[in-house]
Amino acid sequence: MKKIDWYILKKLFVTFFFCMFLFTIIAVAVDSSEKTDDFVKSGLTTSQIITQYYFGFIPYIWGLLFPLFVFIAVIFFTSRMAARSEIVAILASGTSYNRFLRPYVVGGFTLALMLWFASRYVIPKAQEIRSNFQSTYIDKYGVKSDPFHTSTIYKRSDPNTYVGFRYYDTTSKSASGFYLDRVKDNKVVYNLRAESMKWDTATKNWKLTNTTERYINGLHETVRTKPEMHLNLNIKPADLQNDEYIKDKLTTPNLRRFLKMEELRGSEGLNTLRVELYRRTATPFTVLLLTVIGVVVSSRKMRGGSGLHLAIGIIIAVVFILCDRFSTVFSTKGDFPPVIAAWLPNVVFGGIAYMLYRLAPK
Repeated sequence: MKKIDWYILKKLFVTFFFCMFLFTIIAVAVDSSEKTDDFVKSGLTTSQIITQYYFGFIPYIWGLLFPLFVFIAVIFFTSRMAARSEIVAILASGTSYNRFLRPYVVGGFTLALMLWFASRYVIPKAQEIRSNFQSTYIDKYGVKSDPFHTSTIYKRSDPNTYVGFRYYDTTSKSASGFYLDRVKDNKVVYNLRAESMKWDTATKNWKLTNTTERYINGLHETVRTKPEMHLNLNIKPADLQNDEYIKDKLTTPNLRRFLKMEELRGSEGLNTLRVELYRRTATPFTVLLLTVIGVVVSSRKMRGGSGLHLAIGIIIAVVFILCDRFSTVFSTKGDFPPVIAAWLPNVVFGGIAYMLYRLAPK
């Protein structure tokens, strides 16, 4: 690393953090103006709103716009270097274009590593703060204000056990019409039915009332009835809440475990979780990719200057976001593989980055 490398790295980091700080102020100002009525209705003090909402909202905005911040920062200071003929001087001194790109790659990799760690551990914790406030004070029909699942719920608690029940109440942690089937060699060997079920906080298991057990062995069947019984089930009350923010507030290790458990239970609509899991790896790579595209686009001296470079960069960023949104919708609403949905924009713009690199004056 030579002096020119440290010069470029310093420009990159200073411009990036300035952009992030500036956009954060704008985002907070716009968000607070939209939610003023909600904040007043909540009855919370200013300090409580800051700690219970904006401590989660600001990292959320950082994680959402992090690649865009990097992209704008690279285009902004590189176009200024090109306008002052600094890049021409660097290349005229005998420095190859690939060597000129080295500090950008190092800076982009450093920022990508920061986002990789934050998206796995830091941002989900912040999302938990934001989503709890959102569901409690802002959402009209949020997670906590929707106590009933009106339709019948079916779950698979383990590879051989299937359960179902109706009208689960998240407030009282109770349900009616419970049944359980245990399967062996594709045959039902045990059946349990109960009039109602309720979570017992003392024993940490489910309490069933008016139960009927059937043990099935070929053509033989044994029936037992009990007024009540306790059942250890691999399903807890927290697993039955319809938490629409669950994918955002789970750290990556917890998200992997949750996804594995839901796959075991046979749950549907898991592509949203899978896309989120894969995107936490794909988005940091996006940072590195947009860094290269930004420097290739803005390193050429043009008559329009920084304004034209920023316009081209914004167009590229908008196309990238549209491509990312389309692939996500096709995966969550259709049969598009989640891993392809998360990585397809990077693959497409990786080809664009290579084409721009080949066309860049060296």
